[in-house]
Amino acid sequence: MASSYGRCCKVVAKFCAKYLHQQVLKHEAYLQGDIGTAVQKAFFRMDEMMRGQRGWRELAALGDRLNKFLGMIEGLVWSPRNGDRNGNTDDWAFEEGPRSDFPGPTSGCTANVAIMRENQLIVVNAGDSRCVISRKGQAYNLSRDHKPDLEVERERILKAGGFIHAGRVNGSLNLARAIGDMEFKQNKFLPAEKQIVTADPDINILSYRMEA
Repeated sequence: MASSYGRCCKVVAKFCAKYLHQQVLKHEAYLQGDIGTAVQKAFFRMDEMMRGQRGWRELAALGDRLNKFLGMIEGLVWSPRNGDRNGNTDDWAFEEGPRSDFPGPTSGCTANVAIMRENQLIVVNAGDSRCVISRKGQAYNLSRDHKPDLEVERERILKAGGFIHAGRVNGSLNLARAIGDMEFKQNKFLPAEKQIVTADPDINILSYRMEA
């Protein structure tokens, strides 16, 4: 599940809906049974894939009518031909064009993923989309809202050079974690999980049993 927000925000949620599950399924951690890590890495991968020429083109194709047209044209002109890929099946970073320096979208989306595997429920969350479970009529939270005023979020934001004003990151965003929002992820000296805003999710694993 992905929840969008901000100006032109739906395109990031659409991008995640199209590609997130693919990245989960192809990750080595998923093949080894570590579902939480596979989803975490897929969250980070969304940010990587939305940069550059290919990222811009894919986002444009998911956007409004004009951007879809521009994305289609640039795809015909700039997408690498089969013979130019050098056998690399993941050619996102290798597509060149007039938008090769595109830093990624300024809008973003939250994401909350729940996967059932055998007797476990794995919940992976970044942002403030919520997941709850009901047991005998009682609701229990399986996720927490990543708001800037939480101590762990505040500490990361300040260390990365950001600030919090009126409960918002840099006076703008009322979330501390999200996919997209690349304007808050431009510090080249910091890893993805330590940026002002990060896609690094919480992972909650719940064991359960089916009752008759």
